[in-house]
Amino acid sequence: MITWINGAFGSGKSTLAAGLHQALPGSVVADPEEIGDLLRRTLTGHPGKLRDYQDYPAWRRLTTAYISEIAAHTSGHVLVPMTVLNPAYAAEVFTPLRRSPGLVHLVHLVLHVEPDELKTRIDASEEFPGDETRSEAVRAYRRRRAVDYAAAATAWMHAEGHVIDTSALPAHAVLQAALSRISPAHPVTADGARP
Repeated sequence: MITWINGAFGSGKSTLAAGLHQALPGSVVADPEEIGDLLRRTLTGHPGKLRDYQDYPAWRRLTTAYISEIAAHTSGHVLVPMTVLNPAYAAEVFTPLRRSPGLVHLVHLVLHVEPDELKTRIDASEEFPGDETRSEAVRAYRRRRAVDYAAAATAWMHAEGHVIDTSALPAHAVLQAALSRISPAHPVTADGARP
């Protein structure tokens, strides 16, 4: 099974992926941002370099191949924390993954956060403890992309994904909601542990 965790930047995708990884024995976390970082480094100084790595057709093809191969190799649950706002890009990645031989299921979770709460979370985040300059750069990026998420949520994402509104939920409740969506036969308690 593949669980793609989508949503606003700063909505808790990585936190949920880490919680699911602990709760689902044999699962792995596959982060396509690493492919984006590789493309950024490779194309530094090249005239064909793009600002957003998701705009590279290579990122979408490599991401599909990477996740598909990891799923085939592990025969387990692959957790993918990655915001994809462009519906064409999502289709380009999700469609071949859904057709991968041996794949049981692809679940598209969308972590939603109301705008005021998202702003509060972004303002309080510290991605690089001790490095305020880098942390503020991440916060600024997330603030800029909040409008893009809101537009994508309305246009397609909420209609095509399983939405978990995390606005008022603590991390363990988000984990429980996600587990009930992807593994209803394996509930967890309120503290995130298996009963």
